[in-house]
Amino acid sequence: NTNYAQGGIAAVFGDDDSYNLHEEDTIQAGAGLCNERAVKIMVEEGPRLIDELVDLGAHFTGSGSRFDLWREGGHSRERVIHFEDRTGYEIERALIQRVKARDNILILENRTAVDLILDKNGCRGAYVFDNESGKLEAFVASATMLAAGGAGQTYLHTTNPPIATGDGIAMAYRAGAKIANMEFVQFHPTSLYFPRTGDRALLISEATRGAGAVLRTRSGEAFMEKYSDKGSLASRDVVARAIDSELKIRGDEFVYLDMTGIGARKIRSKFPNIYKACLERGIDMTSQPIPVVPAAHYMCGGVLTDTEARTSLPRLYCAGETAYTGVHGANRLASNSLLEALVFSKRAYRSAVGEKAAAPPPRLEPPFQKGSSGAKERVVITHTRFEIKRLMWDYVGIVRNSARLKKARLRIDELIKEVEEMFSDLPIGSQLLELRNLASVSLMVIACANMRKESRGLHYNKDYPDRDDEHWKQNTILQASNPQ
Repeated sequence: NTNYAQGGIAAVFGDDDSYNLHEEDTIQAGAGLCNERAVKIMVEEGPRLIDELVDLGAHFTGSGSRFDLWREGGHSRERVIHFEDRTGYEIERALIQRVKARDNILILENRTAVDLILDKNGCRGAYVFDNESGKLEAFVASATMLAAGGAGQTYLHTTNPPIATGDGIAMAYRAGAKIANMEFVQFHPTSLYFPRTGDRALLISEATRGAGAVLRTRSGEAFMEKYSDKGSLASRDVVARAIDSELKIRGDEFVYLDMTGIGARKIRSKFPNIYKACLERGIDMTSQPIPVVPAAHYMCGGVLTDTEARTSLPRLYCAGETAYTGVHGANRLASNSLLEALVFSKRAYRSAVGEKAAAPPPRLEPPFQKGSSGAKERVVITHTRFEIKRLMWDYVGIVRNSARLKKARLRIDELIKEVEEMFSDLPIGSQLLELRNLASVSLMVIACANMRKESRGLHYNKDYPDRDDEHWKQNTILQASNPQ
């Protein structure tokens, strides 16, 4: 998902900013579940790593040595460094360019990870499917790192690309690693409304609201002041629930994001790619409001790690959206995700290089059969994937209740059985592997949501509408009883 990150990286560079302020904003957004030590590490180590990115060739908008800083929802200061409105793309471009220039780094593309290799020493590598040759490969390593992105594709409307199926989280779970807080799914409040569902939704950056955009009903009424004294600059969970509420009250399919008061020149200079994308869809955002809906955007839960990015499984490391470092708690502050990925991937590297080599596992036999039957047609994979996405959107979305969660659990259990049958019968391929992971992650989200008997951060249950610090100021933890 790095490539699709529009907003930027939050870090302390402003004269009126401080580490303490950034930490306070992050912890406030996290609704009582942030690991404050992890937050402190991220905030204090982040600026130096951003300077390192610049040294590696990444460009950021600004003049001379000063960055152009944006303010986004939940931030008390302007601290978001960006490259136009495609920051993630620029970071990925610079890093890939440097990696490809190194002869000592082997890049293997067009492959899909299947499962982790395990022995008495912990994780020893991964089984990987070559999508071109159709062969299954085994890669043995002293240390293995999962950085497989998030799982937005579990939902019908998502800003994530088709490959965001929670592969890393699902593999870690099957291997016996601890998984934390999967109920906390962040819905981006503003994705471009388009009647056709299933594709990656166009994200309308939170920075637009920081620049002065206003959320309005279809009749033109500004409504965010009813839900927060911060208005349209409220945190994502508040804005997403407010939009969801307005849609349900009025029976509408979208609300408007009105940028016309910002000015055409500023819109074109600050948001050139969003402006172009909207124009291609027949919307001139300098003179027309943009129809928007919430969409699944970021998985705040993930594989539980310590501050060195170590998981509960020896020799397995994890970073980025696949990990639960404790930085985000129950809700992620805007533009902290790229910063978290930078800081904890660097810490993972420092820890992993210290792993002592161990003898290769005595046997390398994958714990699954490579099916060959064509009894079930491939269309079943596509149909089942869509059913899971619809189920999660309808029953485990922005606003939840216990009855819907119970129904979702019953149906996902049935779907997982169907997927496992497909996995046994059909030849392995990327679509089948992604479906298997999508089903596993959906089950984890439902299980954690059922466990938490309160509303906190991104998890809102109408049957338990209040935050309950006495009983639930804690993580929800999942761990497979029979690791594969």
